[in-house]
Amino acid sequence: MHKLFPAALAAAALSLGSCCHCPCDCKDQRAVAPAPAVPVFEAAPILAHASVASAEPVVASDARKIPLGINGSLAGVRLLASSSAWNQPVDGKPLDPRSAEMIAGIGADAPLHPDFGTEYHGSPWGIPYVVVAGDTPRTDVQFDYDDESDKGPYPIPADLQIEGSPRGKIPEGDDNDQHLLIVDRDHAKLYELYLLHRNGTTWKAGSGAIWDLLGDTQRTAGWTSADAGGLPILPGLVRYDEVVTQGKIEHALRFTTKNTRKAYTAPATHWASKKTDTNLPPMGAHLRLKASVRPEDFPAQVRPIIVALKKYGMILADNGGSLFLSGAPNPGWRDDDIEALKKLHGRDFEVVQLGRVVTP
Repeated sequence: MHKLFPAALAAAALSLGSCCHCPCDCKDQRAVAPAPAVPVFEAAPILAHASVASAEPVVASDARKIPLGINGSLAGVRLLASSSAWNQPVDGKPLDPRSAEMIAGIGADAPLHPDFGTEYHGSPWGIPYVVVAGDTPRTDVQFDYDDESDKGPYPIPADLQIEGSPRGKIPEGDDNDQHLLIVDRDHAKLYELYLLHRNGTTWKAGSGAIWDLLGDTQRTAGWTSADAGGLPILPGLVRYDEVVTQGKIEHALRFTTKNTRKAYTAPATHWASKKTDTNLPPMGAHLRLKASVRPEDFPAQVRPIIVALKKYGMILADNGGSLFLSGAPNPGWRDDDIEALKKLHGRDFEVVQLGRVVTP
């Protein structure tokens, strides 16, 4: 991913499994116009298995029932408030008048690329997450982008998995995006770090953001997060427990594309480009799969993803490979089935009407 770090940092920010990334044109640019506030997090039903997938929302304290560990089930607790852009259906919302132009800017012939699965080059494939207990020791992190990072401290567990590395391995440099996503289930907090590595005994990262899972917060206008667009990452991942255990995804998904505009729209709060072409999408642009796409034309493990892309869509969160769809790794994924998502192309999507677009 590319934020607006110095060029040397930006060049190092490459996503695991992504064959194409943001053009190296980022520099320190800040937006000053305010962005509309968007609610952020709320707990929802505990869904132990697909048969109770229609259960009514429960109290937020049930987030403590989430099992500890790496890339496991979130026990049906839905992240984000029901009113947030991530949880709002968009299948009935108006089409943006420049949808066709923005789809062409993304790439009408570009295939949708699932950027998750079992393993890739010997490491778990996707963006991992870990659930920790509230008494996990906190540690300070030094940030390269400290003026737009939440200071912490962060509950970095001894047993962890950083994006792009095998379980337990701690990078000593900054070779890829190296995200670490941490859910503190007892305090209902989400901690997200970008470009995380350790130099001796000192933890360092490009940037970090702390999200109140029970709150109604958004980044300051013009601020990044652990994602270029200033968004949380975990709420937009395709997760195995939702697809297989629950049988459905009830939120929008995160995606990247190669070329973005120097602009953002809610729920994003930050841009990461020098390009001003209005045919390019701003950060936060919301795409949905066209109604004509039939879930039954895809393998069973892919159908809940297709349904979610039609109902909730996907939100542009970062520069990266064109139409790269983000998910968490899991050994249960059927990689050959997931590859069927590549049957979809940019032309199969449309852009939901944008809200106010913040530009320089």
